[in-house]
Amino acid sequence: MTQPLAFAHIGDLHITNAKERNFLDFLSIVAQIESECAPMLDFVVLPGDNADNGTPAQYRLIATALKMLSPQVHLIAGDHDMEQGSLDAFYTGLGGERLPKATTVRGVRCLFIDVNGSGRGGPDFRLGADQIQWLEKELKAADEYNETAALFMHTYPADLKGEGEAEELNRLLGTYNVALVDMGHTHYNELANDGRTIFAATRSTGQIEEGPAGYSFITIDQGVVSWRFKALDDAFPFVVITSPADHRLMRGLGQTLKRECEVRAMVFGARSIKNVACRSDGEWVAMMRADNSNVWVARLLVSEEPLINLTVRAIDESGRPGVHTKQRHGTTLLPLALVIAATALRSVHGPKTVYTAPSSDPIATAGLYSNPISLFNFLESNVTSSPHLAHRRDRHGGRHSAAV
Repeated sequence: MTQPLAFAHIGDLHITNAKERNFLDFLSIVAQIESECAPMLDFVVLPGDNADNGTPAQYRLIATALKMLSPQVHLIAGDHDMEQGSLDAFYTGLGGERLPKATTVRGVRCLFIDVNGSGRGGPDFRLGADQIQWLEKELKAADEYNETAALFMHTYPADLKGEGEAEELNRLLGTYNVALVDMGHTHYNELANDGRTIFAATRSTGQIEEGPAGYSFITIDQGVVSWRFKALDDAFPFVVITSPADHRLMRGLGQTLKRECEVRAMVFGARSIKNVACRSDGEWVAMMRADNSNVWVARLLVSEEPLINLTVRAIDESGRPGVHTKQRHGTTLLPLALVIAATALRSVHGPKTVYTAPSSDPIATAGLYSNPISLFNFLESNVTSSPHLAHRRDRHGGRHSAAV
């Protein structure tokens, strides 16, 4: 049984001093992750803007808090980490590895890049030619070893200021099997999906502009990306359905639902789990813990309705329940074409996926697959909310926010 990649993302810290609320929240988050989740996590990510002014004193506070964590911590620099004119204090104060760097965890090649060091500070986000070459080399190697890739950076690719860099990065994302781009910077929980890659950002810890403080759990399970935000005061056990994909996070034809599907979930929390069960519209079906893993599994018959709810419920030894519900497209869903449509739209930045549409497909009937702009307009006018197009909308000035 393949174990999913699982990590926690703690949003931009913006640490200033030990008396501020964001530092106290950071201490609470770190303590909670260590006491409740550490054995189940492959690593923890800090996505940048760690120190609000990039000073050694601020990094000392962060480093002190991170000593509580036993999982590996991957550190990325943000524009606030450049406020002193370089990233020297960031690397010296936190002892992180120099970026870019790559590591493969559970079959996922995790690539951590720096979009600040080549710039002049502030929002002057740049990769530089050497880092772009390094990134393509790593993505080619991931393909050769049949690995999924995940990219970790401070901000959206569209924010890159270097000449042609955004286009080049989008070309790489369109060419290789990159399941996830994980980011900070926005201060919001944001999810975007172009039908091939999931773009995820987690709410800032230090400059909260929505909701309570917390962190996100992210998993990649055989190519399926799952994301769920946990507020600090949310109770455990905390369930994350790792497969199948939520309908908003589908990555192409390979993730469509069959009549009988395998449901997989991870249950975070320190207490022993008494039982785990799943259901769609019928009775609860018991889930079994896979050998030598943290994954609970069951086979489940699902209905042929256009949109179904899939729920996993876990009960720990104290009797406390934890529940996660995803929405899934049913087995006869016509908007399956939307997934392919989004992939076709990506052809502007990468190769087009060849798709033979059934005669019942209205998009094919309208002859829109060969015309990305008309296809985009068609979907915008015929679909109330299509997150498969969300990142495309982002490039045209808007962003799609969601909580899965």
